[in-house]
Amino acid sequence: MRIHLDTGRSGEKLAAEWLSQRGYTILACNWKYGRKEIDIIASLDNILHFIEVKTRRGHGFGMPEEQVTRKKLKNIKTAAEAYLETFPQWRRVQFDIVSIIYAPGGHNIQLLEDIS
Repeated sequence: MRIHLDTGRSGEKLAAEWLSQRGYTILACNWKYGRKEIDIIASLDNILHFIEVKTRRGHGFGMPEEQVTRKKLKNIKTAAEAYLETFPQWRRVQFDIVSIIYAPGGHNIQLLEDIS
């Protein structure tokens, strides 16, 4: 279980750095609403991005983004609604996934945009 948690945390940190390098402003990491959580909340070009990060240490269990279920997406949207109640100035929002696969010799990062 510890390796799984470490993989997820390191993936979220890597994703935040990667997004920052591409011009995103990171507004929050691991933002919680009750028991629901949004991995990264960021902005780019006046769009608020709610980003789920999925990380794997290989292809053995499929692609990371395949783990974002309808239930998970619903939970993210519920948390996003709460965030928007607190910060209502945002008019444009988007739900994205950062998919990371650690592999020998490096990693592969993909941004899947507007998944909802």
